[in-house]
Amino acid sequence: MSSEPIRGTIMPKTNDAALDAFIAVKNEIDAMLARLVAHSADHFGYSPEEVNWGHVGTLDHYRARLREITDLAFREGEHAD
Repeated sequence: MSSEPIRGTIMPKTNDAALDAFIAVKNEIDAMLARLVAHSADHFGYSPEEVNWGHVGTLDHYRARLREITDLAFREGEHAD
């Protein structure tokens, strides 16, 4: 099946609804990233005296989820071309 428009149809140059939705989702991602950066700067709410192996496991879980996202976004890891 061809992705070219059907002859005689007028294709809109932009899709304002899709663009609005894209920007809304991007803004939500930006807000999440800003919260994560701030939380990281605060050592994820842990003081050096209280860090234990459970905290390491929690951070490793966060890292793994973020790795999945970055691998998808940048086509790396198992998502490499």
